[in-house]
Parts: sequence; C-alpha cells; structure tokens
Amino acid sequence: MKKGIVYLVGAGPGDPKLITVRGLECLERCDVVVYDRLASPRLLRHVKEGTRKIYVGKLPDRHTMKQEEINQLLVDLALEGHTVTRLKGGDPTIFGRVGEEAELLQDNGIPFEIVPGITSAIAVPAYAGIPVTHRDLASSLSIITGHESPEKLDRSIHWDKVTNATGTLIFLMGVAKIGYIAEQLIRHGKPSTTPVALIRWGTRVEQQTIVGTLESIERIVKEANFQPPAVIVVGDVVLQRDKLKWYEQKPLFGVRVLVTRARAQASDLADRIEELGGEPCELPVIEMREPKDEAAVQSIEAALAEAESFNWMMFTSVNGVEYFFNWLDRFNVDIRRFHAARIAAVGPKTAEALRHRGLVAEQLPAKFQAEGLLDVLEDKLKPGEKVLLPRGDLAREILPRELEAKGLVPVELDVYETVMADTQDEQAFEWIRNREIHAITFTSSSTVTNLLELLRRNGFEDPAAQLKGITVASIGPVTTKTAEEAGLTVNVEPKEATIDALLEALIQYMN
Repeated sequence: MKKGIVYLVGAGPGDPKLITVRGLECLERCDVVVYDRLASPRLLRHVKEGTRKIYVGKLPDRHTMKQEEINQLLVDLALEGHTVTRLKGGDPTIFGRVGEEAELLQDNGIPFEIVPGITSAIAVPAYAGIPVTHRDLASSLSIITGHESPEKLDRSIHWDKVTNATGTLIFLMGVAKIGYIAEQLIRHGKPSTTPVALIRWGTRVEQQTIVGTLESIERIVKEANFQPPAVIVVGDVVLQRDKLKWYEQKPLFGVRVLVTRARAQASDLADRIEELGGEPCELPVIEMREPKDEAAVQSIEAALAEAESFNWMMFTSVNGVEYFFNWLDRFNVDIRRFHAARIAAVGPKTAEALRHRGLVAEQLPAKFQAEGLLDVLEDKLKPGEKVLLPRGDLAREILPRELEAKGLVPVELDVYETVMADTQDEQAFEWIRNREIHAITFTSSSTVTNLLELLRRNGFEDPAAQLKGITVASIGPVTTKTAEEAGLTVNVEPKEATIDALLEALIQYMN
C-alpha cells in the first residue's frame, strides 16, 4: 500500500481566521485530522465530508493521549495510506513538540510537511493591545516556557541571563508558576515595578486580561482566580495596552452567538458577527431544497408554461428568487416571457437578488412583510390580475388570502421546501449544555421550531428551559410569535426585518 503524507500544521492561537492559507489547504485535502484543544473547533468545518476526526488534546488534569502515542498514531495512519493533518495550536515549532512527531515520521520513511502557524506568543498580546516590540520600549523579545516545575525551570532557564537579555519576556503556559517566575525575575535584576500582563484564551471570545507588576501580579492572579491557558508578557510594552486594546472594544466582544440559519446563508451572518468582535457558532437547523414531490414539480412546470399570462410576480425572500431562476433553467424558460408582469419584492435583500439578475422591483414597503407589500401596492393592484408567488412551502398564507380578497388571482408556487437539517455538532451542543452560548439569532419561524426539535433529538429534555437566560434575537414579529409560543423569551427584535438591523439591535441590547 502506498504511504500517505502527514501535514504538521500550526492552527494559530484560537481565532480560526488566523490560520495560514497553506494550513487551510491541508485541512481541506486531508482524510484524517488529528487535533488538540488549542485549535479552534470551527476549523474542522473546513474538512471534506467523511474526514475522520481524532481528538488527542490534553487538559490540565488529564492527558487524552500521551505524546509518544500521538507520534505513533501519525505513523500508523500514514502507513495505512491516509493523508493526515496534525492540527496543533499556535505554531508547531514553538513548544509544540513537532520535532518529536517529525522525527518518527522520518524514521519510518513517511513524507511530511511542517506548516508554520501564528504563535500565541505574538498574536495573543496583539489582541490584548500589546505589541511585543516597540521602538521606544523594547527592540527584542524572548519566548520562554513556564509550564515546568520550579526545579525544572531552574534547570532549563538561566535566570541570570534571561532576566535582562531582551526588552520583552514572553512566558507560555506559566500561570500556575507566576509567583515563582516573578520572584526569580526580581531576584536577578528586574525592577519589582516592571509591568506584567496575563492574557487568557487570547483571540477568542473568552479572552481575559489582567495587568500588574512583578511585585503584585501573583496576588492579582489569585484574587481573580485566573486560570490557564494564558500568555504572560513582562516588560514596558504592557503599558501600550491602555491605548491599543482594539479587540476588546469591538461591540460584540465576549459574545458567542448561535447562528441557526441554513448553512448556505449562515456564513454571511457569521462573518458579520466576527467583524463585530463576537464568535459565531454555526448550527444550521434548516436547509432548503427543491420539492421532490412529482405533483409539485408538475405544478411549477405548468405555471412557467403560462409565463405570458401573469400581471405580477411577487417575491417574498431571496430563496424564492434563487429557486425560481433554478426552475427557469431546468425547464428552459426565458425570463423575457414574463414581459407582462410587474415585479414586487419584500425587503431590500430580495430586491437586491432580483437586481443581480437585471430585474428591478417596484417601490419597497417600509415594513418588510407581506402586509407592508400590500400596503405599498394598494393603488397599483387591479381586480382580475394574475399574480405569481414563487416561495417556500412554509410561507404564510396572508399574501394569497389578501390578494384573493382584493379580487386578484394568486398562483402559489412552492419553488423550494424547508426541511430540518441533519446537524450533528457536538461542540455546539456542549456550549449549549454548559450555557456558554450568550445569544441566539432566529431569522424565521422554522429556525425556532427546528432548533428546539434538534435539541430534543440530541438529549435535551426541555430545550426551552435549557435556553433560558440566553439572549434571544428575533428578526421580526412573526418569528417572535413562534418563539414566544414555544416558551422562549425574546429580548431583541429590530424595527426592520433585516440582518443588519438585527445585529444593530443585538449590539444595543448587549451593551
């Protein structure tokens, strides 16, 4: 059997977007990913379907797998012919023990590649507003392990040389030894007033920073019950934090948001949340697909065959636009056959989707719902006119009902159907179970009902009770009504039913 290859990849410090382009390529092509707890779980979304995922991370009180066993695991997987990505937090060459893994691979004749990552020693202080060098404060730095026992630290660190060797000292994994580290630095010449910062879970939503001096930092750590993992920065560069703490000033900093939209739409919302400093947790609970029922397909074909007969086409969602044009393509129908039809859209995003196809909708309603559309078109609708309504199978009945009441002839076309997504995301479920989700966004009634059902199927006896205390953000009154009827308390509802307005309302509520 042909041997596989192993990519030893640095995942960066925590923020999934800090992985390198090469690292991302290795994730996308691998058959097996071997990862630890310091690598963002969101990175695993980039592996292809069917990729085997093996967790080998270590916790402070428990080792999932010994380093020697990890080394051998990589060899065994490669000998089986797999393409393996070993995903390690930070940079694999800085206290990442990549040398041991690579050496055994070399001894077994297995090809490998070391893919550098952004080390937490630099990135974490940067996210806390601390540049590790500064022209006026520090022109050099040292990166030192602080994880060993005091005896091992004394054997591996020459305190008399390290203490004043560089302007900035970076200690990784040294929270538990902070008192001893400070004591040694003072003993060997560092002023007791030297600034010190500890940054916990840097670049992540849980990021916390405490600042003191060598003299006071141990007391501050104990009073704050400050826990690892954290990066320790010693030096005058710490003073830059007051001016430069950019990340913590973002409007959604510290907020983990559950995104329940369909996967195809969730990425835009997730990107916006990240730009605002929050951490999106994507848990798609719905997915859209073409109707599989033959009768539904035949009704679509029949309606498109009568394209010239329609006086109006009314679109109530971006999905309605997307799937409508998919059906035109499938049945080879030229959009110009609808030349007699005026076009209406509910909401700016729907109108934008039409514009991308060269179609301009009538004046938009101020209220982005079917009721608002009818209000704005009141003087333009005439009895007897035929209206095509391309939409989803769960669309509300108010629009066709009101059109009929006004004497028009609505033709409802279910161009797509909404089904429950088969989502299995243990990380998301764990965050929900541990109440580590701070906010949930619902963009439709189906996202509400499907999330609750998904949680039931995954062992949550009372999903509404489990979500109690989490900020619930609903995109509009219809979705809010569904959520409240399901036992949820809605905290946020924007004046306009748009993603931008939803995020703005969420920011105002959380701050």
